[in-house]
Amino acid sequence: MGSVYPSIDDELRAWLLAQPMFFVATAPLDADGTINLSPKGLLRTFAVLGPNEVAYLDITGSGIETIAHLRENGRIVVMFCAFEGDPNIVRLHGRGRAVHPGDEGFDELAAAFDVPMPPSLRSIIKVDVSRVSDSCGFGVPYMDMKGYRDNFAKAEAHVTADEWVAYRAEHNATSIDGLPGLD
Repeated sequence: MGSVYPSIDDELRAWLLAQPMFFVATAPLDADGTINLSPKGLLRTFAVLGPNEVAYLDITGSGIETIAHLRENGRIVVMFCAFEGDPNIVRLHGRGRAVHPGDEGFDELAAAFDVPMPPSLRSIIKVDVSRVSDSCGFGVPYMDMKGYRDNFAKAEAHVTADEWVAYRAEHNATSIDGLPGLD
């Protein structure tokens, strides 16, 4: 049986930070629009900022759905699953926004992460959490963590800052549904 909590307490914070991956879901307002669900899993790219605030590093990717949806309506849910130990699923519902390098507050958000900001960083997604809930997770399988992929590290070693900018300009200007992505 699931429960709803008023906020993220210390025990839940520790559990969230111990998970090797999470999922982010957003949707446009248009009923025919494309719902987006993205896996996230790079080490130490999620942070609990406070009892009702979280953030994650938004690394450059082939699409811009999350940022486009947040620009349009702000709705977001972040979901974590226990792949080892006791079964559990935790969902953090709220309102999100993308904070880009150079934006007011970016440096303060960046300081919350225990990693240098990667060259592929597109933004930091900050979520004001309005609902914290869990559910049983009985249907989530056990999975062994073999390690993190090194694809981003390899790309960052060979892609220049100008090339990241050019890639984002070409691939991240609009969403699948034509919503504005990056300026």
